[in-house]
Amino acid sequence: MKKFLLILTLASLGFFSKAQGDEHDKIRDKMTEFIQKRLDLTRNEAERFTPVFIRYFKEWKQTLQENRNDGLVRQQRIIELRLRYRTEFRDIVGEKRSNDVYKQQDVFVREIKEMREEQIKARRTDRPAKGFRTLIQ
Repeated sequence: MKKFLLILTLASLGFFSKAQGDEHDKIRDKMTEFIQKRLDLTRNEAERFTPVFIRYFKEWKQTLQENRNDGLVRQQRIIELRLRYRTEFRDIVGEKRSNDVYKQQDVFVREIKEMREEQIKARRTDRPAKGFRTLIQ
């Protein structure tokens, strides 16, 4: 019985880590698409932009995770990362739009946060209060 529970636990952990990875991939893909549309990239630019942005996104997520406990260090590492990738983006989309990549990324992140906050707020208002009356009924 213990072996069965252990196997079940390990299998579920693998499933949840895979699901979390899929979620990050979906967000990355939506962010890439959002930025490409906002920057009005041509098909050729988009084809060259996507692999570079995917590498940047992975490093960006890793930087956020590694520095989640120190906000100033996290900001510094993100700035260093953006400066490093700006030259690669500049070669693909030009000077002005290379800086706009980060502006549009910030817009996307802000909109995602707002959507999630609204979803959480909606869930809270949909639930009945867990007060004394709810327990009696």
